[in-house]
Amino acid sequence: MTSIIVVLPKMEDAKGIRNILVRSGFSVIGVCTTGAQAISQADGLNDGIVVCSYKMMDMVYSELHECLPPGFEMLLMASQRLINECYGNDIVCLSMPLKTDDLINTVHMMEEGIERRRRKLKQKPKIRSNEEEAAIQEAKEILMVRNHMTEEEAHRYLQKCSMDSGTNLVETAGMVLSMMKG
Repeated sequence: MTSIIVVLPKMEDAKGIRNILVRSGFSVIGVCTTGAQAISQADGLNDGIVVCSYKMMDMVYSELHECLPPGFEMLLMASQRLINECYGNDIVCLSMPLKTDDLINTVHMMEEGIERRRRKLKQKPKIRSNEEEAAIQEAKEILMVRNHMTEEEAHRYLQKCSMDSGTNLVETAGMVLSMMKG
């Protein structure tokens, strides 16, 4: 579930937006009145959505947008005149007065985009260091010599052990090395 932070200059307005989102099944982790509070809550999270107005107590939306950790998206709620100024800078905008359905549908769309990005990152193969590659290669060579395996068989054996034990390939190679050398 995507973390949402609501930051508006008036706390009662921020709580109202939070209540609408929570009733619609979203996870609102923070409600605040300053950009600094929003940044503090966003730090340490991989991604999320910040719902804000054009101006908070301590900064405007563009300053907040620059300070958010990568992976965070912004939903700006402002008058149509102010929204016209911010097109083309990766900020989703909703014009005031706000329609509840527009808010829910927009946050849902943003949440789906973040979920797609997460899935894409998970599918991306991890890049191993030279030391990790060397450990895998050394484990395969030991298996090839001691167990008379081809390189492909040794690799498949490491993969199977890795899957069976719930460890990654590098950890499995390390276990093979410690057992065979010890």
